[in-house]
Amino acid sequence: MQHPLREAVRAARIEAAERSAVVVDLRDAELARLELLNDALDPVFAEVPAGVDMFDRGISRGDVPRLWIDMIARVEMGRDKRQYRFLQDTRYGRTVLAESHDVDQLVQAVTQYIARRLVEREHALAGDAASRVGTWRVVRWHNWHQGWRGVLLFAFGALAGILALFLLAMLTSHQ
Repeated sequence: MQHPLREAVRAARIEAAERSAVVVDLRDAELARLELLNDALDPVFAEVPAGVDMFDRGISRGDVPRLWIDMIARVEMGRDKRQYRFLQDTRYGRTVLAESHDVDQLVQAVTQYIARRLVEREHALAGDAASRVGTWRVVRWHNWHQGWRGVLLFAFGALAGILALFLLAMLTSHQ
């Protein structure tokens, strides 16, 4: 007795297994390429000053393998699985910073990105130091002024409460 459906299901399972093996092979190839790029970036990250913890480099092995440079920038493989795509998430969406088949070009793009981020960090730290000096007196005066305003409001409330109690006592004593 023939079972055409059973044979068709068996053939479909074999095809699915073969496709999944191809997908696994492609993912392994993507991971290998990202690991090559990661190794090529070792000298660049060795030059990042100690104490700067902005960068958190690592490879994630999900459905789409990624080499993370920091929280917002990563390298993925393109559709052809041979081209590197350096991406950055922004407020306005994803931006492609660089695309290339060449590891050296991607290393150069990541190096420029790291340099820009380090300069942004320096400017932010310098801006914080400069703004703290000028605002200290304003903050101190503002806090002192706020403190006295609170004391005055408390005194006014206490006086109003005493006056209300006095009026209540006067009204109840006449009866």
